[in-house]
Amino acid sequence: MSGFVASAPAPAFTLTNDGFWPDIDANHLRERQRIGGNVSNARLEEAAVAAMISVNRELRPLKLRYMAHGHETLKDVPAEKIQAESELVHTYRRAIYSTASAEVAERYRTYSATNSGAAKGEEEEQSADDYRRDARFAIRDLLGISRTTVELL
Repeated sequence: MSGFVASAPAPAFTLTNDGFWPDIDANHLRERQRIGGNVSNARLEEAAVAAMISVNRELRPLKLRYMAHGHETLKDVPAEKIQAESELVHTYRRAIYSTASAEVAERYRTYSATNSGAAKGEEEEQSADDYRRDARFAIRDLLGISRTTVELL
């Protein structure tokens, strides 16, 4: 007889946004970002809400500009469709998912005194940095600005 007991899938829940930006389906976030069941729904919600606050704050001028042009929601803004959904909605979701995933990756780092544990921690740190980069790219794409900044010294 096996000692393995499968855990039940997490109950579905949606994080309600401000009305302009799309709501976030937490199970979609968990599935797409491969966030395991060791991260509780409460912790995932906390990370996602923090991401929504941060990204929404950064995109506020864009939201106001779209609203001034008569667009009540992001999905109302004219844009190419991918999988029958606005590319802007996909990009916004990527910004939220990546920002939330960076926080989850940092908070749930592997703690171990062994060399393999230290290496795993470094991999996870890189993962958090990768998520931050992906979020930054998505935000810059939404704002319509270049992904790179170059200065002459």
